[in-house]
Amino acid sequence: TVDDHGIVCRARINLDGELVKFDSPQTMIAAPLKKGASWDFNGKAGEASVRQHYEVVGEEDIRVPAGNFHAFRIYGEQTSPSRMTIDRWFAIGVGIVKDVTAMRAANGDLLQRILLELAETPKIIARPEVKSNAFPKQLSVSIAKEQFGNPITTFSSSTSQIYVRWQGQRLRKGAKIKAVWIAENIGEDFPQDYKVDEVSAVAESPIAHGVFTLTRPEDGWAPGDYRVEFYVDDVLVDAVKLKIVK
Repeated sequence: TVDDHGIVCRARINLDGELVKFDSPQTMIAAPLKKGASWDFNGKAGEASVRQHYEVVGEEDIRVPAGNFHAFRIYGEQTSPSRMTIDRWFAIGVGIVKDVTAMRAANGDLLQRILLELAETPKIIARPEVKSNAFPKQLSVSIAKEQFGNPITTFSSSTSQIYVRWQGQRLRKGAKIKAVWIAENIGEDFPQDYKVDEVSAVAESPIAHGVFTLTRPEDGWAPGDYRVEFYVDDVLVDAVKLKIVK
């Protein structure tokens, strides 16, 4: 959406072809653009909490396959759900002409760098059809009370073990698969989004699978709302919500 306040995004298509909605519009470009201007996005994309900060660092001439442009350079930094930096060049009357996104691990190591450049001047064309099943998910996940049982999302506080199952494809050999167990709301004694546990494994091949096992505490599971976040090489790829009842 484009208005007097800039350009905002209400949803986007992820790498698996799925539509992910924001709980509040994400500002891509804030108006008016000028050096030193900044803005933040603190919201949710699907089930993931997203925190980003953007700043206009200056103006410069830039050349991309579509031609030469005078553009504002915008630097963005994401701290949640995974570390990411964004360098973006925006030309008035044209739009974003170049975008460089770098995803990093918790220790700062570069995991992936994506370069996008404008190939030709913008044209008005028919909107392409979006196929939600165009790409298979990199990681398929489920949760059950038995290792080979049916997936469920509601558990008793007396459940002895909770099995967190994952199956990956198109993985990097040696990729780190991580599951983070988070208590969203389990009472006043714990803060919201309290991290309960974290487990990880290494994918030995591009197609791999595994099971993480969570064992019931001596006093039983605390009733409330939980979620399990799944990461591939420290990049959030999925999250599953579940509930524990008495």
